[in-house]
Order: sequence, then C-alpha cells, then structure tokens
Amino acid sequence: MEADRMYITADELKQHSKPGDLWISIQGKVYNVSDWAKEHPGGEIPLLNLAGQDVTDAFIAYHPGTAWQYLDKFFTGYYLEDFKVSEVSKDYRRLVSEFSKAGMFEKKGHVAFCSLASVAIMFVVVLYGVLICESVWAHLGSAMVLGMLWMQSTYVGHDSGHYQVMASRGYNKLAQIITGNCLTGISIAWWKWTHNAHHIACNSLDYDPDLQHIPVFAVSSTFFNSLWSCFYGRKLNFDPLARFLISYQHWTFYPVTCVARVNLYLQTLLLLFSPSRQVPDRALNIMGILVFWTWFPLLVSYLPNWPERIMFVLASFAVTSIQHIQFCLNHFSANVYVGPPSGNDWFEKQTSGTLDIACSSWMDWFFGGLQFQLEHHLFPRLPRCQLRKVSPVVKELCKKHNLPYRSLSFWDANVSTIRTLRTAALQARDLSNPAPKNLLWEAVNTHG
Repeated sequence: MEADRMYITADELKQHSKPGDLWISIQGKVYNVSDWAKEHPGGEIPLLNLAGQDVTDAFIAYHPGTAWQYLDKFFTGYYLEDFKVSEVSKDYRRLVSEFSKAGMFEKKGHVAFCSLASVAIMFVVVLYGVLICESVWAHLGSAMVLGMLWMQSTYVGHDSGHYQVMASRGYNKLAQIITGNCLTGISIAWWKWTHNAHHIACNSLDYDPDLQHIPVFAVSSTFFNSLWSCFYGRKLNFDPLARFLISYQHWTFYPVTCVARVNLYLQTLLLLFSPSRQVPDRALNIMGILVFWTWFPLLVSYLPNWPERIMFVLASFAVTSIQHIQFCLNHFSANVYVGPPSGNDWFEKQTSGTLDIACSSWMDWFFGGLQFQLEHHLFPRLPRCQLRKVSPVVKELCKKHNLPYRSLSFWDANVSTIRTLRTAALQARDLSNPAPKNLLWEAVNTHG
C-alpha cells in the first residue's frame, strides 16, 4: 500500500449500501454515488442492488469507455483495502478490451434498419389485410403478421435500450418510444425499470423481477415461504390461490403465455400512472401508449364482427407468445439463488443463471440475437450481429474456469423448462408441507 493513500476495508464499504448512502468501488477506487443514484440513466435499482461492494465487472459491462471520465467527481479519496481481481474477472475484462479494440461494440451492421423496414412492411400488410381484404383467413393471417411485428419491434426496442442503434441519442430515444410504446403498447420506461434489475440480479429469486410471477408461476419451492420481493418492495404471498395455480403450472404455462401481454399492458399503466415512482420521460411514455391504444382498438373495430375481433386479438397474442416463451426458456430452468447480486462473481452469476438456445444462423432474426442469452448478459452493449461471433470465445472461457455453458435446442429448452415447472408444481401439491422438505431436496430440485 502507498503511505499517502487512505484505505477502507470491504466491511466498511458494506456499511454504505442504503438509499442516501451509496458507495461503490471500481477497480479499487471508492466512489460516493448517493446523490447521483436518482439521475443514473440505468435507474436507481442497479446502484442500490450493488452498493457497498466492488462493481468493476458490472460497470465495464454496461458502460462505454467514455464513461470513465465522469467517475472522478464521485471519488471519495478512499481506496479499497486488499483489493484483488479473480482470474475469471481478469479474463472477462481482457475479452471486453479485445472486443473494444476490434471495434465490435461500434459495428452494428444494418440490423436496426432491416428490422425497422420489416416492421414497416408488416404494418402495411396488416393494414391491407384488415382494411381491404374481406376473407376471414386474410384477417387471421394479418393477426399472425401483427404478432411477428410485435416480436421484431420488441427486439429493436431491446437493442436501443442497451446501446445506441440510431445516429444520435435523440433519435435512439425516438426509436424506443415508437418500437415500444407506440407499436407494442409496452412502455420503454417499464422495460428499463425491470430489465436493468434483471440483468444486475440475474436469477436472484428476491431481486430479479423476471422470476417473480406469484401467484401464477414459481420456478423454485423457495417461493412457497412467501418470499419478500426486494424489487417490488412487498411480500410474494404463497396463499391457497397461488398453491392451486402453481400446482398445475406445467400445464398452464403455454396458455398463460398466450395472454401474457395483458399483464404487460397492466404493468405499464401501473408504472406510468403511479405518483410514487419516478419515471423518466413520463409524459413522452404516456403519449406513446396513447398512440397504441388509439390505433390498435381502431384497427380491431374495422373487423366485421365480434368473433373475428376476438380471433384477431387472440391470434396476434398467441404468435407473440413465442417471444414470451423464449425469454422464459433463457432463465426458468437455470440456477437460482436468494439474496442480492455480488460484484465479485459477475461472470459466474451470469453463466449460472442463463441458458442459450441453439439454432441456425438464418434464425437469428427470429430470436433477435437473444438466443445467445449468456453472451448478451456478459456483453449487453454488444450489437446482436456480433453475439454469434463471440459465442465460441465465451464457451472456451467457461470451459477454462469450469463454469456452465448451456446451449439447448428450442425443443430441449422447452422440455427443461416444463420439467422445472413440474418439479415445483408437485412440491406445491404437498399440502402437509408448505415449506421445502429439506436442504437436500432443495439442492436437488431448485437448480442450485
């Protein structure tokens, strides 16, 4: 240690991990981000979840090199005592550096243009099918095309939320509002709020909102203890209704995903009109949602009768459910844990909590690049056109450090997910034992 430096221990750093008192360490330097938290572009939750520890790997994953220059104004003057970097983290940071030098974070290809063009074409096809054609089959086909439109539009919104897909930040925000709020009816503000928390706390039962689906689904018997959600700030009650629904979740999984968009619409409205939550660009998000709830009901009203209108809505929802299912496949059958994320095992937690879906390269457009879920979680700023290229490198690194790299076919990923849901369902049926049977049972049946 240098004599003129001031040091604090890891235990002392942990004391600064609550709202209004948020300290973090990046490469051994300690920063006070208490006042910055509410202005953080990624939201306050990632900082709250990682506060009081070294967050170097997470910072590197989510921020371009230009972000380092802004850190000095938050520097406390302290350095972290006995700061060490694991071999896994060294290799991970080396990969990020190599990808950056190769310009891979900037080489986005023409994905955004092609995706937006396909969305525009599909929108015209939908309008033609509904407004011009009179055949019920044309209307059914239009509904299916609309479902595909929503899927592709969501991928563009997802991309623009992780990195800049347009020429400027202003146009990037416009792309988010159009592809998210206006076209799909799902707020980009809601997506950022939940998605950033999901990435930071990947597969934490009490911190990752993407696993918190009580009373409908439960991927682990840990939820049977009415777990406290640190994301929503409330208890996830495992009541008789939840027990009943979860007991049959392996049968209801696909039907529920067919209407899952209804919940997303509801969650969007609850967030945007919640006076207690700070929502960036609230007015802009609300305007975008109003655009959706103008054109979509109006389009449906042009269909000749109610049976066809119901058919149209359900068919479009059913097609889009493929995307909802895909997102579940990526995480439901992966390892889970309880507690906040740790900055010291960033690479390990991402490999543990994700599952890739193997497919041919010509299907990359269909899955939006997110079939490479682990690669995306490790390098969220990496354009989707680069994910297939880095996959072999990530696989080798996982092999080197004896970490899981799971890549299943779409069919096998479905089988694995249903098996996970069935395991929890059978445990939920054990009315005489609401809690996990024992630690051994939990270890075998809740995936880590």
